[in-house]
Amino acid sequence: MKPGIEWRAPRADAEAAQFAADLHAALARTPKAISPKYFYDEAGSRLFEQICELPEYYPTHTELALLQRHARDMAAQMGHRVQLVEYGAGALRKVRLLLGAMPRDSVQFVPVDISGPHLLGACDGLAADMPGLDIQPLVADFTRPHSLPPCPAGARRVGFFPGSSIGNFTPAEADAFLRLAAGELAGGGLLIGIDLVKEASVLHAAYNDTAGVTAAFNLNVLERARRELGAEFPDDGFEHLAFYNPAYRRIEMHLRATRPLSLQLDGQHYDFHEGETLHTEHSHKYTVAGFQAMAARAGFEPGTVWTDANGWFALLWLRSPSVP
Repeated sequence: MKPGIEWRAPRADAEAAQFAADLHAALARTPKAISPKYFYDEAGSRLFEQICELPEYYPTHTELALLQRHARDMAAQMGHRVQLVEYGAGALRKVRLLLGAMPRDSVQFVPVDISGPHLLGACDGLAADMPGLDIQPLVADFTRPHSLPPCPAGARRVGFFPGSSIGNFTPAEADAFLRLAAGELAGGGLLIGIDLVKEASVLHAAYNDTAGVTAAFNLNVLERARRELGAEFPDDGFEHLAFYNPAYRRIEMHLRATRPLSLQLDGQHYDFHEGETLHTEHSHKYTVAGFQAMAARAGFEPGTVWTDANGWFALLWLRSPSVP
């Protein structure tokens, strides 16, 4: 980060109020469901980084291998002088491979993430390892309106959205994000990771690891509600549930009530019957052609595609034409 750059944390009370409002709405609807963005407090972000190291969790290993092999080609697609915006930046592990293939004085890096402390810690590490790199962190929910720093003179804005995170969106949410990105990346493009359709057994193992890290990550949503909002529920009241739903081509993650119970939030009681779930995440799987068609409807033009030998994962370059 440049000397003198000051980051101002969002108001904690405003964040807690939004979390509480969204959780009340999630518990009141049928079926119960909440946005996966609430996984990513500081504890959840650490747990997700542990998930990425698990042998069963193929997306991270596969995508890293693609970046190691093709980063120069990917950087060449982006151009010589760029403002690189990483959506949902997290630990900044993958982008290092991309940044390493770019001349350091030709790129301004704008990592965007909802978890401020986690993002700023990662930026400190990146700045130490890549001195001279212009880093402009933005703590924001990138799916909602946000203001990016002005694009440097002579540069074009390009996006990086790795990790198949787009799969966590509903089709309508994915379309909305792609339209937003196509607008703010006009004249540049987007490098995006997608998880491809594959055998259900591979998917089941990835989301039900034997070490129980994914279970802890899932359960952290309610633990966060307990820590931050004072929610009350039995310690052993919920269990992790993840399965592949072939009708929607997606993995679903739920928190399942182990018995009839009540969850209390702000004096309101929400009853669960045994086996009832709170839907916390889904992860859609795509075909390359199907995703390119969805991106084209949002305003992108298909470009180069990089895939692994198993056909499990893909990184796609999508061009975003300048606004006429």
